[in-house]
Amino acid sequence: MSEQLPDGETRNLRIIAERIRSRRTTNLFKNQAVSRQLVLDAIELARWAPNHHLTEPWHFYLFGDEMKAASVDLIRTIVTERKNADIGEHKARVAAAVPGWLLVTCKKSAAELLQREDYASCCCAVQNLLLYLSEAGVASKWATGPITRDPRFFDLLGIDSEKEFVVGMIWYGYPKMLPTQTRKDVGEIVTETD
Repeated sequence: MSEQLPDGETRNLRIIAERIRSRRTTNLFKNQAVSRQLVLDAIELARWAPNHHLTEPWHFYLFGDEMKAASVDLIRTIVTERKNADIGEHKARVAAAVPGWLLVTCKKSAAELLQREDYASCCCAVQNLLLYLSEAGVASKWATGPITRDPRFFDLLGIDSEKEFVVGMIWYGYPKMLPTQTRKDVGEIVTETD
């Protein structure tokens, strides 16, 4: 049972509120591997996201060293094609420095409403995963860069783009530093009705 505090607040509510506020997108990671089991545990909890009709539309691709290296090469190629070789090389170096890679996809549906609901569920699943990792001291970046839409990436992973689409690439690792952020006042984003 959770310790009761004034106004019905509990110690557990304070802890989860702090975890939600402190999880930040991070770009700079230490050169330190994250336990595979920790990531699998995070995936296990991710799948408990709200999911209308229990379609479980998500799929998780946990990258090994070879897939990571091939993806870094593809990032270099894509960015070089779109920008130039210097920027392509820079983006490849940045990507290669990320210790952990996890791709999250969503099943495609011909029914527009179901597709929207499934995508929303996948986003909730990613948030569950990120919060769990954050509590373990692991930082992350939810990326949706050009590689996540490139047919060559789907081919590399053996993903049928007629059946799945990418929700996001999750880069993760132990942070060198965590950025701080602020948000608008709640009064600016809430409209109360009768």
